[in-house]
Amino acid sequence: MNDVVDALDATGGTTCLVGAGGKKTTLYALAGRLDRAVLTATVRIPIFDREVAAVRVAEDPVAAIDEIASSGGEDAVSGGEESEGDAEPTGGAGAFPLGLVPERERDDRYRGYDPAVVDEIGAAHDGPVLVKADGARTRLLKAPNEREPQVPAGADRVIPVASVGAVGEPLTAETVHRPERVAAITDAAVGDEITPELVGRVLAHERGGLKGIPDDATAIPLVNAVDDADDEATAREIARVVHERADVSRVVLARMIEEEIVGVVE
Repeated sequence: MNDVVDALDATGGTTCLVGAGGKKTTLYALAGRLDRAVLTATVRIPIFDREVAAVRVAEDPVAAIDEIASSGGEDAVSGGEESEGDAEPTGGAGAFPLGLVPERERDDRYRGYDPAVVDEIGAAHDGPVLVKADGARTRLLKAPNEREPQVPAGADRVIPVASVGAVGEPLTAETVHRPERVAAITDAAVGDEITPELVGRVLAHERGGLKGIPDDATAIPLVNAVDDADDEATAREIARVVHERADVSRVVLARMIEEEIVGVVE
């Protein structure tokens, strides 16, 4: 499984990214490979117009999808409510990948939809839906708070992400989003050195990477930033810990900045 779509089993349905250290790059890689992909969010998301064919800003995304379908895609970036991406679509296929967001909150980011609205998008759209369902403030590892993640109930798969780059760093806010929560679920202390064991435990924990995953959804943990042989050895140790502690079919090792799958540990 050398392709990111196959490795993450993301051909259809709703795929949600949670965690830290590669959610957006993974979403953009999937969006560029999938047919008729919609990219959206249930949390704030940085402006991503350059990553898609068009962005539609719409409080009623189902109506927007219906309009695009009825127009053959030609209206994806026309009219008063839409903001334009780099490439203006010329037909049905040209409208995709399509960004759907409810509001441009400020110059550098969009707001996300309520998770129930994303379920409506998934039901209305005849292609894959990709969702940023968590935030991490550009850190490499995280554990969610009581309001996180924002995973739609109808999600088909959830991809908990962590970066191998966190290993060897101290468990502090410079590297980890909510380090006190990571410490609480891993029997560690804030300031401890982050180990492969710790990262694996976070990914495999029901209050960590597996928090909020619907009963019918599939979890596929992703270890990102595997840039060399040493990183791969570390990532495989993380995957071993995940498999020891969680019932997941696979752990994917990737270098998403290059849109490359390094390995799949089953």
